[in-house]
Amino acid sequence: MVLDIVLWIIFGALAGWIASMIMGTNAQQGAFMNIVVGIVGAFIGGFIMRALTGMNVEGFNLTTLLVSILGAVILLAIVRMIRGGTPHHV
Repeated sequence: MVLDIVLWIIFGALAGWIASMIMGTNAQQGAFMNIVVGIVGAFIGGFIMRALTGMNVEGFNLTTLLVSILGAVILLAIVRMIRGGTPHHV
């Protein structure tokens, strides 16, 4: 159980970090926000994949990482739309 939580945190951090680089928000987010974005993105991506394909995306593999990144990008795009802004580039 503890190992699963640690894997979720690491996986979430990786997915959130990659998504933040894609969306240009990496400079505004810290490690904690990358983890949160990655984990929430995994839920969003999993929901979308299940709705579109009927398949559950489970485990820690390349497919779930890609689905998590997709969900995290969607989450960051929604947040950007709500805030009404574009990323600030340094």
